[in-house]
Amino acid sequence: MIRVLLADDHPVVRSGYQRLLVLEPDLRVVAEAADADAAYAAYLQHQPDVVVTDLTMPAGGGLDLIRRVLRREPRARVLVFSMHDSPTLVRQALASGARGFLTKASAPESLVDAVRALARGERYLAAELPAWLLDAPATGQADADSGLAALSSREFEIFRLLAQGASATECAQALKLSPKTVSNHQTVIKEKLGVSTTAALVHLALRHGVIGHGAPGGSGQSSSPGTSLAPIQ
Repeated sequence: MIRVLLADDHPVVRSGYQRLLVLEPDLRVVAEAADADAAYAAYLQHQPDVVVTDLTMPAGGGLDLIRRVLRREPRARVLVFSMHDSPTLVRQALASGARGFLTKASAPESLVDAVRALARGERYLAAELPAWLLDAPATGQADADSGLAALSSREFEIFRLLAQGASATECAQALKLSPKTVSNHQTVIKEKLGVSTTAALVHLALRHGVIGHGAPGGSGQSSSPGTSLAPIQ
């Protein structure tokens, strides 16, 4: 039996995931969580075989959850299921330790396939994403040109939160950092990215697909029936 933890801040989405997974005799959803803190607590309590998480959640978000889980258990298997599918974000998720990445435009059966693949010790990438992302560095040439390549993992997460409209204080609360630390990071981030205003920071995030253009689902609604698999190195 493969035990799964679902983390997403939308109850309807979690309910849909659960209904899909419980139809399979070898899968069991042992816990659900609506934010990163609750997901981490559920991970510690239930020790699931696979964690399925969104990236955009309260209390730190999915990237922070991945890092916290892997600090606790380096062999943990985390699958990202996100509406955002930019190469920059996929690379960051995989570099943070995720073993797989699905988009919410993926065919529904892909979630089942991905969970089983991770449980077998494999890596998994949505078929609509280029397979080379599994072995790509955390940043590419476009990221280097924009300055994103210079951001550390922590700086990138703060960059995302700021671009989504969070204040420095809200970032500090979400990531359990002091406001002064976040403020210092914010200054360094703007210097590395070559921007001086929050508006310019948001524009850069939009241009590189780090955040969506307004309403969820901006990546489109088409789905692909196939998937890409590769063994964990």
